Amino acid sequence: MKIVVICLFIITISFVYALFNKNEAVDISDKSFSFYDYKAQSIDGETIDLKKFKGKKVIVVNVASKCGYTPQYSDLQKLYEKYKDKIVILGFPSNDFLWQEPGKNEQIKKFCSSKYGVTFPMFSKISVKKSGEQHPLYSWLSNKNLNGWNNKAPSWNFYKYLIDENGNLIKMFSSKIKPFDDDIIQYLNK
Repeated sequence: MKIVVICLFIITISFVYALFNKNEAVDISDKSFSFYDYKAQSIDGETIDLKKFKGKKVIVVNVASKCGYTPQYSDLQKLYEKYKDKIVILGFPSNDFLWQEPGKNEQIKKFCSSKYGVTFPMFSKISVKKSGEQHPLYSWLSNKNLNGWNNKAPSWNFYKYLIDENGNLIKMFSSKIKPFDDDIIQYLNK
C-alpha cells in the first residue's frame, strides 16, 4: 500500500511540475540584442528605461510573496544595501509558478516594504516563462540568440540573472542559490 501511495505521489508531483514548467516558443524577431534597449513598468506604473543602469552590475530576479524562497527578499535587501554602490537589484513579481504571487502591484509593494523592508527597484507583475505573454526582458534573458549564451527561462521563483556593467548576461542562478552565495559575492567584488 505504501508503494502505491508513493508512486501516486510521484506521478502527481511530476504532472504538476510538467504542467507549470511548460515553455513555449517565443517570437524574438522584434527583440533587441542589448539589455539596455528594454523598458519595464515599475511597481508604481512608471516606465523605467534599463539604460538608467548602465555602468552598474545588475541582478534581475523574479519574485513571489507566497513561495518557499520568499525569505530571500531579506537577503536581497541586505545585499542591495551592502553593495549599493556596485549593483542594482531589479525585482520582477510573477505568478507563473503555482499561483505564488496572487496579489496586485499595490499589495505586493506593501508586502515587500512592510515584511522585508525592500527598497531596491520593484516592477509590475509580469510573466517570466517562455510564452506569448513573456515580458520582453525575460525573452532577452532566456534566449541565446539575444543574450549570447543562455536559453533557460526561470523554472521557479527567485531565479537570479547577473548582468555586468556593459549589459552582458554573465551568469544565471537557480532559486536554491541564496543572494549571499560565494559565486554572487565574488562577481560583485570583481
